[in-house]
Amino acid sequence: QVQLVESGGGLVQAGVSLGLSCAASGRTFSSSTMAWFRQAPGKEREFVAVITWSGTTYYTDSVKGRFAISRDNAKNTAYLRMNSLKPEDTAVYYCAAACAVIRGTSNRCEYWGQGTQVTVSS
Repeated sequence: QVQLVESGGGLVQAGVSLGLSCAASGRTFSSSTMAWFRQAPGKEREFVAVITWSGTTYYTDSVKGRFAISRDNAKNTAYLRMNSLKPEDTAVYYCAAACAVIRGTSNRCEYWGQGTQVTVSS
């Protein structure tokens, strides 16, 4: 059974950094894309960042230069480093794997985590 488990969320003040982790189990994702999405209250889930099996990364415009996605294939884990957090980054962050990447974004993934809450206060 494939599982993606996110960790690292929390309540932080604007301007600080926070790191999220996504530990995968049940299969190896070293040859698959892994991605992060988020869903703010009252809004649809949106793409945040994706990393391909070769390490190519793409980001949504609102996080470019502030967020960094990475992966450790030996640990079957993906990460999202979030710097200079803003109140508008408040959302539930979801990890996903085996995602289709089209024109630098993704909206279809095979596996999803349960999400971790990130709240940024002003």
